[in-house]
Amino acid sequence: MTNTELEKLRYPIGKFECPKSISNSDLNAWISVLEQFPKRLESLVENLNDAQLDTEYRPGGWTIRQVIHHVADSHHHSYTRFKWALTEDKPLIKAYYEDRWAELSDSKFAPIDMSLHHIKAIHFKLVYLLKTLTEADLERRFIHPETNSEVKLNFQIGNYAWHSNHHYAHIENVLKQKGWL
Repeated sequence: MTNTELEKLRYPIGKFECPKSISNSDLNAWISVLEQFPKRLESLVENLNDAQLDTEYRPGGWTIRQVIHHVADSHHHSYTRFKWALTEDKPLIKAYYEDRWAELSDSKFAPIDMSLHHIKAIHFKLVYLLKTLTEADLERRFIHPETNSEVKLNFQIGNYAWHSNHHYAHIENVLKQKGWL
């Protein structure tokens, strides 16, 4: 497999590109993605058996099961980051080693229903919160320790809408490739 082919499997929808000026239309579209994602994901994976769930989405990548558990972990962190940024002045957030988390037993072997339920709950809470944010709230920031950069909440909404679609595409692509869809 060439580097280009591998990169396409890693980033099937490309990397997140945030508009220089984020419009209300952008925000509404991103919030809509976040609102619809749990049902879309559940529908995509609801009929998969354990062997299918334990299939890597790309050579050397996570399994479908690990991707689903990763999304639950990551979006839980994102929700917490929103809350910190809304209640503290530019908090330094806690990063985590997602690759190590994906190797823990709950990510490698646990039933996906637990994470699908968690994704539903966290997205319900997140979307409710996002729909109430003011323009001033959207300008609030947190500091990411890996890049030492300030991340605006309006950017983070787009980033997590992209993250939802990114991992959805990972799963959808392997299902199409294997003829399971």
